[in-house]
Amino acid sequence: MRKIIIGVMGPGEKATAIDVQNAYELGKLIATQGWVLLTGGRNVGVMDAASRGAKSVNGLTIGILPCYDSQGISEAVDITIFTDMGNARNNINVLSSHVVIACGMGAGTASEICLALKGNKKVILLSVDEESQNFFQKLAPKNVYVVNDVENTMALTKQILNHTKT
Repeated sequence: MRKIIIGVMGPGEKATAIDVQNAYELGKLIATQGWVLLTGGRNVGVMDAASRGAKSVNGLTIGILPCYDSQGISEAVDITIFTDMGNARNNINVLSSHVVIACGMGAGTASEICLALKGNKKVILLSVDEESQNFFQKLAPKNVYVVNDVENTMALTKQILNHTKT
């Protein structure tokens, strides 16, 4: 049976303390569900925090790296996929995920959300500013969900998975 992969996307160096805290908790909860965590794989911000959270409960983590070498990889990534594609790897991130969770906002995260919506993926916006919420909801009102905390994010993820084919 195919494993459920949950993508957690968010800022790297510009992640806020709340983004990092939420990402860590998401990683833990995703792993405790037996799901696989997918991130951009770097050792900064949301990517690192989500991976560390999943590893804290022995979860499986995948990192889709923008580079071709091991510099800057999170130590909490189990499976590294080197793309040497830079930001173009964002499409791999979102298309490989059953559900995409945006934890915070930055330019890279915004590109991932847009690519996910183009791929008809469900996207959950966690603690994303109101302007971004409005923008993405106008683009794809049936595929964008807004939540304000990790618990509601997990409940919504389960609901989405129950209503979509994996």
